[in-house]
Amino acid sequence: MPRGTDRLPLPHDLGQGQEVDRAHADLVAGVLDALPSPTVLIDADGTMLLVNSAWRAAGDLLADGRLRVGVGGNYFEVIRSLADDEVNRARIDELRDLAAGTRSLVAVDYALTTVAGVRWYHLQASRADQSGRVVVTHTDITSRVAAEQASDRRARHDHLTDLPNRAHLHELIDAELRRPGRGPVSVLFLDADGFKDVNDTLGHEVGDHLLRELAARLSGSTRTLDTVGRLGGDEFVVLCRDCDIEGALALAERFQRTFDQPFDLGERSTRLTVSIGVAGAPAVAEGLRSTDLVRDADLAMYAAKAAGRNRVRVFTPDLRSAVEQRVLVAAELREAIDAGQLVLHYQPVLHLPTGEVTGMEALVRWQHPTRGLLAPCDFVPLAEQYGIVVPLTRWVLAEATRQAVAWEYDGLPLITGVNISAAHFATGTLVADVLDALEESGLAPERLLLELTETSVAEDPLRAAAQFAQLRIAGVEVSIDDFGSGFSSLSQLVSIPAGVLKMDRSLIASTAGRRSESAAAIAAVVGLASACGMRSLAEGVETADQLALVTELGCVYAQGYFIARPMTADAVPGWLTAHRAELARAGQHQLA
Repeated sequence: MPRGTDRLPLPHDLGQGQEVDRAHADLVAGVLDALPSPTVLIDADGTMLLVNSAWRAAGDLLADGRLRVGVGGNYFEVIRSLADDEVNRARIDELRDLAAGTRSLVAVDYALTTVAGVRWYHLQASRADQSGRVVVTHTDITSRVAAEQASDRRARHDHLTDLPNRAHLHELIDAELRRPGRGPVSVLFLDADGFKDVNDTLGHEVGDHLLRELAARLSGSTRTLDTVGRLGGDEFVVLCRDCDIEGALALAERFQRTFDQPFDLGERSTRLTVSIGVAGAPAVAEGLRSTDLVRDADLAMYAAKAAGRNRVRVFTPDLRSAVEQRVLVAAELREAIDAGQLVLHYQPVLHLPTGEVTGMEALVRWQHPTRGLLAPCDFVPLAEQYGIVVPLTRWVLAEATRQAVAWEYDGLPLITGVNISAAHFATGTLVADVLDALEESGLAPERLLLELTETSVAEDPLRAAAQFAQLRIAGVEVSIDDFGSGFSSLSQLVSIPAGVLKMDRSLIASTAGRRSESAAAIAAVVGLASACGMRSLAEGVETADQLALVTELGCVYAQGYFIARPMTADAVPGWLTAHRAELARAGQHQLA
């Protein structure tokens, strides 16, 4: 008999005759002992006929007396000693079925709790012969299971904060919503106000450190029943079990207080605020899903941001209705671009030194079939939000350049200005879209002026400078719009290759109440534009006094309701004729 293998005398049906039988039994014992996994040969009643050395070593290795059972012991009793539960009883029945020939294989993974910790094994049993004997192997798969569990955890947790990620959060919320006898459930959606500025100015490494700090503070402020997770970016979600809206609001206030202390970023610190949306589900809510709760809390969070940030808002059905209405309008806008419902109105731009009108700003309007003529503020923000701004701007570029060519053909060589959205600017297709419109219409590049707001330029000054440079090389003029409404640095302004600096209308409007201060601000912008090689344009001129002031302060261009309101393309030639006649009369009057 091979060393290390214990066995009972085997019945003679393994061979013909005593000698053959003994040789066959020794062969079986040798094969089992050569297996690296703990292995036993049992009969139909569970009696252990053979055990290999790995089986005997396992009991000592794991320091578990329940496994120190050798030949003659009962394998089924060993299983029961580990746990006399329904699972193990079912496993014994499966082994009996295998011995009886009513099944071909038993294979299962199971956990074994030992003094050294939990070990995982793969049990595999096969029928050895017609007498019902069964070979059972136990392969240690602890390392494989640990790797799978680690992989599963990585798939379900955020790698940066180690909090549950989006997918796992939805699993947890759905599980709680389905839990029998649960109480009310609340979900908080948190977004850190100002995080993007930190990430953009101090770098992603500092931003990652800040996110870990945020995660730690939020986790430290919750109850034991709550779960904090990270959706991505600076967005966190908190699942509050057995918590009504009142309790969720109390927790939201606690979260806000954790932001009162500055965040340590190493060599410096920063302060942030947080906008929080709250949505809840009562104890009985049939058909409610995690996606519903998170969506509603997200809508409430955006309402909190819209209210001025650092706010807490509770979801109401009105918020969802407003979103549904915006989605509907966005869908209508997509159709409107192709259906010919958009029109351009044009506002004259006055060259102050001569009094001549040298250009027109193209302003898009939507002739809605049921709501009438809609101003840009009613649909352009939706175009930016729902990814329609690029096709919208392409339409404006095509129509504005076509109209400019038509005017030039009629003897009206006007420069046409087109507003460019920051969303379009960020796509990187702006230069190509502009050049395509010029080529299609035949308009000379110097007859087109593109206007981009100061805040859009400040978001990504390097990209702005690169695209502006390409446009100016092609001959297209560029204007920085609404200057004075943002907070871009002078170094950024100097680096932008723009030809026109269009000051924000708020500087002009303030002349009514604080004329001297406003005049000083306007003069400063005019001087800055001149120093940077740009021409200044005052928009929002609504009174004769304002027009006189910006002219006196050296502005090159002006536009506003006092000069002319936006008008249709058909009205432009007649208005220009009237303006030139009035300008001629004024000149004659001066000569007289």
